[in-house]
Parts: sequence; C-alpha cells; structure tokens
Amino acid sequence: TGVCVATSGPGATNLITGIATAYMDSIPMVAITGQVSSELVGRDVFQEADITGATASFCKHSYLVKDEKNLPRIIKEAFHIASTGRPGPVVIDIPIDMQTRELEFEYPKSIDIRGYKPKYRGHSLQIKRVVEAISEAKRPLICAGGGVIRGGASRELVEFAEKCNIPITTTLMGIGSIPHEHPLNLGMLGSHGVYAANRAIHKADLLIIMGARVGDRAVGSPNKIENNAKVIHIDIDPAEIGKNIKVEIPVTGDVKDVLQQLVEMAKKADSDEWVNKLKEIKEERKLQTEVKNESDFINPKYLLSLLTKHIDENSVVTTEVGQNQIWAANWVGIKKPGTFITSGGMGTMGYGLPAAVGAKVGQPSEKVICISGDGSFQMSMNELGTIKQNDIGVKIILFNNSRLGLVREIQRQRYCGRYSGVFLGENPDFIKLFEAYGFKGKRIDENSQIKEALKEMFSDDKPYLLECIIDPEESTL
Repeated sequence: TGVCVATSGPGATNLITGIATAYMDSIPMVAITGQVSSELVGRDVFQEADITGATASFCKHSYLVKDEKNLPRIIKEAFHIASTGRPGPVVIDIPIDMQTRELEFEYPKSIDIRGYKPKYRGHSLQIKRVVEAISEAKRPLICAGGGVIRGGASRELVEFAEKCNIPITTTLMGIGSIPHEHPLNLGMLGSHGVYAANRAIHKADLLIIMGARVGDRAVGSPNKIENNAKVIHIDIDPAEIGKNIKVEIPVTGDVKDVLQQLVEMAKKADSDEWVNKLKEIKEERKLQTEVKNESDFINPKYLLSLLTKHIDENSVVTTEVGQNQIWAANWVGIKKPGTFITSGGMGTMGYGLPAAVGAKVGQPSEKVICISGDGSFQMSMNELGTIKQNDIGVKIILFNNSRLGLVREIQRQRYCGRYSGVFLGENPDFIKLFEAYGFKGKRIDENSQIKEALKEMFSDDKPYLLECIIDPEESTL
C-alpha cells in the first residue's frame, strides 16, 4: 500500500488527480492530509479545503479526524480498506491541533467495519456454470485486466489457459499478466490494440472477462460482442459486473481464488482449430518494426523493440500518456506482472516520471525506464529535482515531435484535421535541462544511432535522458 502526505489547502488539492488515478486503476493508497485547526473547520480560514468532500466520489473511504483518540483505529481501518477487496485510495484528513497532541495508543487487534465485507470466494454453482460453458465452447477467449495483476493471479491465469487451451487478450492494465512471448497471448485489445486480439473478441463464442472494467476503449461496441458470445465476468467488485457489457454468468470473488477452483475443475476445451487460426492471424498481422530509412527520424516502434533486448523480466517500464503509452504497450516485451506501470483509467499525463521514481526507490537494483513524450514530460519534470536530491537512477526515453501526438491524430481522424491546442511550438532544450541537474543525456535523430545510444544509457545506474526526434506524422499503430 502506497502512502503520501500533504499539507492542508493546496497541498491536499494537489493530490486530487493522483487519488482519482489510483481509484480508477485500483491502486491501494493512503493519503494523509493536513487540515486547519478543528475549531476553524468550515470557516474558510487560510488554506482550508474540504478534501474529504472533494474526493468522496473517487476514493474508497475518507476520514476527517475529530478526536485524536480515534487515530489508531482510523489508521488501521484505512490500510485495511485500501488493500482489501478491490484496492483503492483512502483519505485521512488530520486537523493541525490533532497532529500536535500526545497520545498513548495501541492499534486495535482486529477490524470489524460495518457494511464492508469483501467477498473472496466465488460461488461454487456459478463456477460450475463456467466449467460447463468452457466444455461447450468452440471459440473461447479470456480477457485479462488489471485485476489479475492486483490479485496476484498471473500464474493461475496462465495455468488455467494452458490447461483449457484458451487464448488470452489483455487490457492496457492487464499487460504483464501473461508473458508477451507466450503462444496463447494475442496481445492488447481495444482502440489501440492489435488486430488479432480485436478480431478474437468479436469472433469468440465464449468470452471470460477477468478483473477488467471492459470500458469503451477496450471493447468498443459491446452489443456486437454480446450477440456472438456468452459472456462470463469474474471480478471482486460486483459493481463492475454487467456495468459495460451484458453478462450471462457473473462470478463475484477474488480472481486468484476463482482461477484456482477452475484449474481443478475445468478440462481442455475443444478449441484447437480456433487457437491455430488465431495464431495464423497474429503472425499475418503482427506489428511491424522494420526501418525503411536509417536517417529519416527515429522510429519509436523500432527503438522500443530494441529496448526489449536490454531489459530483463524484472525491469520496470513506466509510461506517460499519449502515443508513447500505446507504443510501449504494443512494442515493449513485458515478461512479468507488475513491471508495466501506466495510467489506464484516468489517462493522467505527467504520471510516468514520478511513477518511475517510485518504482526505482522500491526496486533499486532493477532497471527502471520511463517512456515519455515531450508534452507529458513537461507536466512533471519538476521531479528531476527529486531524482537529483536522492540520486535515483531512472532512465528516460523521451519521444519529441513538438506536439501532443495522440490528440493530434484523433483530431485528424475525427475532425477533418481541424487542430486545436496540439502544437507545442519550439520545445526547450531537454538535454541542456537534464545537464543542468548534473545528469547525462543524448539526443538522436537517426535509427542508426539507436543501438549505441541504448548501450550508453545502460552503461551505469545513473539518471539518463535519451531524447529521440521522431516524425511529427508518426502514427500510433
């Protein structure tokens, strides 16, 4: 469970986007904020902000501490709520007078929160229905979301898929739940996913959704899927089941627990023809990384495919939001769960660099690479100060096209090229900026420079910026 601390007023409100991001992506987090003195709450005094009210709709629970004697119980409850059931953020707002009082305390030995009883064990009758549906299916498909990773169920997912011979497609947040090179992995689905995954979800006769919201960017038009497939939805949060797609067999419970039961009960599906056909489609329509011109800008897809050769299964890749996120999702080979960190639900620009800082602090011996765009990078580049002060060896690959590439691409496709607010003009000199902090960096603009630049970047464990000049017309896919 992550913890962040902020002062009252603007300090607390600066956490709002981060709290909403954690809520959408089911990240366990406790945010502790300062508040004005308890007798002044509600009087609009200096730096007062109703942070519990402001975050009520996108955190699991919030507390305004009114008696310091309740703090031990509140803190224990907050961490319990944040980390159990569907994980998410909890806010504890502590008035300054409560912060300065001395208190002898013990944390309660047990927690009993009325109305909060997460269900972990899937209903046995519903699981039997899932087993029956698999035995009848000819074209089964698994859609694995971030809940598989949050629930620590990746090993069980692969075991289940292999036993039943069911191909897997992942959402953006589900990347890493199955190794990218696994023969049953079709890749990421959705509006920026790969052809094989999207073809499969529209042709399947049985769709098993696991730990996913199945939002509009993942499935597009759910009506077309519902008409072809029997839909099973397994999720620890009952509110997600049936919210975005019609579900025939709902299973409320912990994905790991449900998968363990399915591994024991289910048998191989009659799916050989289906799996072989999808493998053919995947090979025929695989993403291209070939470079036609060695001196015509940097090809980001080619660079990221080469990056995969420099990282191992424990290396962590974080992304910003935009074209860089989609390129990383599709072209970086992620081998283990929890090693691809991105903002999926909120799509928060400026997320990648601070996420990389946190990842490197948590895993100091591993390589941590932030994939960034010139727009997103400038939303949180103040974190370079944190990197400098704490000597955090984050590597940054910055794709520079002097525009918000993904938004520009959408405006070209949907609004006939009527562009608004997407051109960044003349960017700052990012290399000089990086060097001003005492770090090393390099700018490249030819594909022939990539291999040597990556070798130099990983030659030590110091911060490094690799700025890549890319074609302003480079497409997302």
